[in-house]
Amino acid sequence: MHIIKLNAIDSTNSYLRQLSASQTLEDYTVVVASHQSEGRGQMGTQWQSQEGKNLTVSVFKDVSFVELEHHFFISIVTSLSIFDALQSLNINKLKVKWPNDILSEDKKIAGILIENVIKQNKLQASIIGFGLNINQTSFENLPQATSIYNITGRLFNHDEILHLILKNLEHYFALLEQKKYDDLINSYENHLFRKNKPSTFKNIEGLKFSGYIKGITQSGQLIIQLEDYILKEFDFKEVTLLY
Repeated sequence: MHIIKLNAIDSTNSYLRQLSASQTLEDYTVVVASHQSEGRGQMGTQWQSQEGKNLTVSVFKDVSFVELEHHFFISIVTSLSIFDALQSLNINKLKVKWPNDILSEDKKIAGILIENVIKQNKLQASIIGFGLNINQTSFENLPQATSIYNITGRLFNHDEILHLILKNLEHYFALLEQKKYDDLINSYENHLFRKNKPSTFKNIEGLKFSGYIKGITQSGQLIIQLEDYILKEFDFKEVTLLY
């Protein structure tokens, strides 16, 4: 495992992607930045983080053993790795918000951005980026954000938490390589935010509707029970959970 530490950079995902294009990288090459000027989240959103307060990390992972239709398992593995690390630190009321945010006490504490390298319709590698709010105390214009410090009142060492997450990644990727699909989905669904609770959603046209989250498919679609007990599957951009 090779860890590259940087003071400031535009985006750890962009840096690692460019690095992987110019040279052969060791599996689990890790880039950690004290500050990102252009940190990104899902669907083009920005990840805001105070300098030196949080973990902003990208990991290069060989995923050539993963079938393309199972690409969402990379997100499952990453979510579970962060979840377990936080659980070991006794962080309260943890949940995974589909597709790949980690919540504590219904507020976002971590986010994940995965960018896959695909050649000839086959997965080759993943750039697994994640941001984890550790010691930041205030989040301007982000009322649904929180940090480990805000929850516990204690400062934490970034490196210790990073090594917990990396150790968990190795564990869960080993399960994925063994094709333990059902075990991974069950673990993910056990932590799924708002599962089996009446919830409000917004569809791609901006219309609101009610339903119950029942689980996910192997390709990562969210299964929602609508009126008359009809089950419908939604892709990432097709539905937003309002909470």
